[in-house]
Amino acid sequence: MAEPWATLGIDLLVEPTGPGLRRGLTDALREAVRSGRLAPGTRLPSSRALAADLGIARNTVADAYADLVAEGWLTARQGSGTRVAAREVVPPSGTPPHPRALTRPAYDLRPGSPDLASFPRAEWLKAARRALNAAPYQALGYGDPRGRPELRTALAGYLSRARGVRADPERIVVCAGFAHGLKLLGTVLRARGARTVAVESYGLDVHGRILDACGLRTTALPFDRLGTDPGGLAAAEAVLLTPAHQFPMGVPLHRDRRTAVVDWARRTGGLVLEDDYDGEFRYDRQPVGALQGLDPDRVVYLGTASKSLAPGLRLAWMVLPPGLAEETAAAKGGVDTCGVLDQLTLAEFLTSGAYDRHVRATRLRYRRRRDALVAAVAARAPHARVTGIAAGLHVLLRLPPGTEQSVVQAAHWRGLALHGLARYTHPAAPAEPVDALVVGYGTPPDHAWAGALDALCAVLPG
Repeated sequence: MAEPWATLGIDLLVEPTGPGLRRGLTDALREAVRSGRLAPGTRLPSSRALAADLGIARNTVADAYADLVAEGWLTARQGSGTRVAAREVVPPSGTPPHPRALTRPAYDLRPGSPDLASFPRAEWLKAARRALNAAPYQALGYGDPRGRPELRTALAGYLSRARGVRADPERIVVCAGFAHGLKLLGTVLRARGARTVAVESYGLDVHGRILDACGLRTTALPFDRLGTDPGGLAAAEAVLLTPAHQFPMGVPLHRDRRTAVVDWARRTGGLVLEDDYDGEFRYDRQPVGALQGLDPDRVVYLGTASKSLAPGLRLAWMVLPPGLAEETAAAKGGVDTCGVLDQLTLAEFLTSGAYDRHVRATRLRYRRRRDALVAAVAARAPHARVTGIAAGLHVLLRLPPGTEQSVVQAAHWRGLALHGLARYTHPAAPAEPVDALVVGYGTPPDHAWAGALDALCAVLPG
């Protein structure tokens, strides 16, 4: 039978050194506290447990603890055990100073994040409990590199119903966020011999950096009132698009250009990477179906839970053409790199209808915010013009020529986090510069929305 101490107490790595066990243990504990390895308030094992772990007499540990209590390094109270005393820790010489924490803005209107305060914690916990109770023991193993079959099956049904995606669970690969999925695709494309990926004139620069790191060159496509112009695709083997709601300009890709992109892929053997980053959020228009529905053999559909739930979940998915799923799963290293419990929970969240209810509730909340933003700008800043408002979690706020930089700087001085359009413009974009703000209305919690609007209007021209 195992000794009781083997399953009780807490672990502590300590190596007594020097002459005598008591002195060696005392010196080792003192140095651990002095160096900061044992932080103030840290609870130490009982003398019995530590003595058993070290294979020494219990009295030796008790005496060492008593010596350090007397010196002020430790405290010992009845019922509280032995803890590291609260005292200033002097770092060793040569230790670089800790960087100063960045000051958080008073209001955050940068695009790319939902209202994290609205994450459905209670429903998520219920789904997690149901999913864990129903999961087989084998689900907690390393698993299929494509992701849990429960989630891939649930995603196939949801995407087919809500986004018009022609999805087969066998051709879905779960990944740790959109950036992870794009990196996997970039790796596969480069291995297939691709050299160039066309991107939109306006978009996230991080996507270009990911493709660059995969050894791929990016070229920018022209943009006009119909969206991205696919006329410049001749030199590319693949193209990355946001066709349902272009980020950050906020317009859907015109139907003729959707057809032209798919025709290019069929004619040349090219691949279309469709970023459907906020496809669930539309307000004044009918939903725009996924481009993938036009040709599942030439279009990769990429979706994510980052906007609909929370980016911290690190859950996204790719619906891949036949043959590409195996290569993409192999690029993950042959193992599932996404948390199994969150995958099972999201699968339950989707199949139970909780996901649909959450999306509908947040869609209504975000629409109210958008309406308040449009009304406030119209009343208080008539020189600015709001566009791209029919869908998504951001608007494009067009400014008088030459004012973008000064408005962004004024916002910074007021503690308002705000991005200009220049931040999202490709260096080689074949277009005239446009002065505008990309205003995200998803991030602020409800109680801060009125203040965020006031801060925004205060920095706008006029």
